[in-house]
Amino acid sequence: MPSKKIILRFSAETSDKPIIYHLVKDFDLVVNIIKAQINPEKEGTLVLELTGNRYEEGIKFLEQQNIKVQLLTEQVNYNKERCTSCGACTDACPTGALHIKRPSMQVDFNSDKCIVCQVCVKVCPVKAMEVCF
Repeated sequence: MPSKKIILRFSAETSDKPIIYHLVKDFDLVVNIIKAQINPEKEGTLVLELTGNRYEEGIKFLEQQNIKVQLLTEQVNYNKERCTSCGACTDACPTGALHIKRPSMQVDFNSDKCIVCQVCVKVCPVKAMEVCF
């Protein structure tokens, strides 16, 4: 089954709608919520991985609900040769995509968990984390 990561951006008017319910029930999609953030004004973002054959129909539904949909096309690359395993990125990573492997104490990167928030890129002192398109 096809699987794609997307970012949803929604306003206060759309934040109280049961969109995940409809994606699952009406479009038979498997939804993996990777990251969710909502501010006090009820505006927010949601990073999802959607899996299923009716993906395009689900995306059209979201757009009809006035939810902005963006495909997660960027990727973070880990340059192992440049990395000094200082651990700065592992402390900053919100999803655990970067962690210290024991007992070697080397940084390990799981790109499947990465949501391309780019925090690791900002905190890496040796620029071992890079964004590519």
